[in-house]
Amino acid sequence: MTSPHVRSSFGAGTMRAQGNVHFAKNDAAEDMMDMAPSLKGLDKTAWLSSLSGTVTAYGQFQRLGQRHISVLVEKSNTLLVTFETYAGIQTLSETAHPLGWRMVEMNQWSHMAVISDGDTWFRDPAVYAYFDHLADTCFFDEFDQVVFYGAGPCGYAAAAFSVAAPGSRLLLVQPQATLDTGMTEWDPRFPELRRADFRSRYGYAPDMIEAADHAYIVYDPRQTEDAMHAALFQRPNVTRLRMPMMGASLQTDLLDMYMLEDMLDATHDGTLSVPEFAFMARARRTHMHYLRRLLTRLEQEERDDLIEILCQWVTRRMPAPRFEQKLRSLHVS
Repeated sequence: MTSPHVRSSFGAGTMRAQGNVHFAKNDAAEDMMDMAPSLKGLDKTAWLSSLSGTVTAYGQFQRLGQRHISVLVEKSNTLLVTFETYAGIQTLSETAHPLGWRMVEMNQWSHMAVISDGDTWFRDPAVYAYFDHLADTCFFDEFDQVVFYGAGPCGYAAAAFSVAAPGSRLLLVQPQATLDTGMTEWDPRFPELRRADFRSRYGYAPDMIEAADHAYIVYDPRQTEDAMHAALFQRPNVTRLRMPMMGASLQTDLLDMYMLEDMLDATHDGTLSVPEFAFMARARRTHMHYLRRLLTRLEQEERDDLIEILCQWVTRRMPAPRFEQKLRSLHVS
């Protein structure tokens, strides 16, 4: 079922078999990161054309049906596979580049971005065929380490398609386990996908991660539906990482706090333990979005003693008019 929110597409055409998709690790990919032009402000057609032109000089650009594309750049024996949306790239990247290009630049990783036009949860036979082809040609075996990443619907896809790369490691931010109405009638957030098929191939994400080396799931336990989906990923190879009072846009906050790159590094190394994650999450102490949510929570609970401590801590370290005003009101009362 096509989402009513996105009617446009990435263009006609289905995936054409291209034989073995491998090519030599390309040292020029490093230069690509330096020379890649900003794609910000381009309309969708121009963005696709510029992205394709940039990538095909150093890697591979491939359409997967009407609403998905794959962008592949090989640089090293570590491969980062990210699932992203066109809208997310436009919102989150200052240059409108796929998220993983930053990791290519910083760590010299190879990168595959599978990009959707809208929130499709990547439930598309053309995407299934693409990952079938990658598995059949042993593409992922060419890499020493494969890391899958996605958030929300893209987190679902990262989990679901990781089955094509046994032994991979996964970083999933607020992933859904499935939208099958027989299992998740308690989640009312995505009515446009309720008729989509989540029972066929690459369907139930928690089952698809059983061959993974490890999966790290990041979520806010106070977001009820996110917490319930996270609970469905109950497997021996899963570590759940809780970030309370961060809200529904956790990926944006992780980027704003410069945590995501460190988390991907730790996922690659297999060291993203609960204590290490807690240390990274200390970045929340200077993240205004989190601090405002914390203040709101304390106000709802009428915890004036903790409110005063919080406001004093914040106002000593940064300009914070709301916290200053709250502190004054506590002293007046």
